[in-house]
Amino acid sequence: MKIIAVQKQSLIEYPGKISAVFFLAGCNLRCQFCYVKQLVLPEEIKKQQKIPEKEIFSFLKERKNFLEAVAITGGEPTINLELPEFIKKIKKMGYLVELETNGTNPQMLEYLIEKKLIDYVAVDLKHDFVFEKWYEITGRVLTPKMFENIQKSVEILLEGKVDYEFRTTLMKEFHQKGDIIEICKKIKKAKVYFLQNYNKTEGGTLSGKEFTPFSKKEIEEIIEEGRKHTNVKFRSYLSS
Repeated sequence: MKIIAVQKQSLIEYPGKISAVFFLAGCNLRCQFCYVKQLVLPEEIKKQQKIPEKEIFSFLKERKNFLEAVAITGGEPTINLELPEFIKKIKKMGYLVELETNGTNPQMLEYLIEKKLIDYVAVDLKHDFVFEKWYEITGRVLTPKMFENIQKSVEILLEGKVDYEFRTTLMKEFHQKGDIIEICKKIKKAKVYFLQNYNKTEGGTLSGKEFTPFSKKEIEEIIEEGRKHTNVKFRSYLSS
């Protein structure tokens, strides 16, 4: 497991808590709009220096009276078999733990929930639940089995055994109003579903393309209709 970056303080990752954010390298998707190449592409990951675990836990010990939670993101954290043991050490220090995941590893997600190792989960819903749509937006590396796993992870969270959120980054090149409404219908029991607009980033995207965000009016129309089916809200910051 390779941690290559730490955000020492965040007020937006774990809802209502002051958290640190750990960025794990490696991902099994290639989302076209992703802006963290250094966390995804093997050739870029090689250039990054790993932060030693000793340094990580020393930092957490020092910040114990200030921080309340730790958010673990990537890349895709669940591709790391060492993740549960890493989280156990964090939990022993008394921190709440948020896991940000693409949902492709429901077995690990279920294990972490059952063992009470995670307190909050954030899952990106890239598109409506149609394989071809997900295949395109995730860089054409998604397999039917991975897609099945993502749907299983959604089902696990809808059981309500852990606090969670779903979220979608909106881009006109991939999404239409109807796509988002279909997602709302399929997660009608969800605690919360955040929509967030695509924002242009300085470093560019994984695909080398830029995308078109939705207008404020278009988002308001989606939310008005989507709320007939689930608890959908707008959030103004981007997360891949």
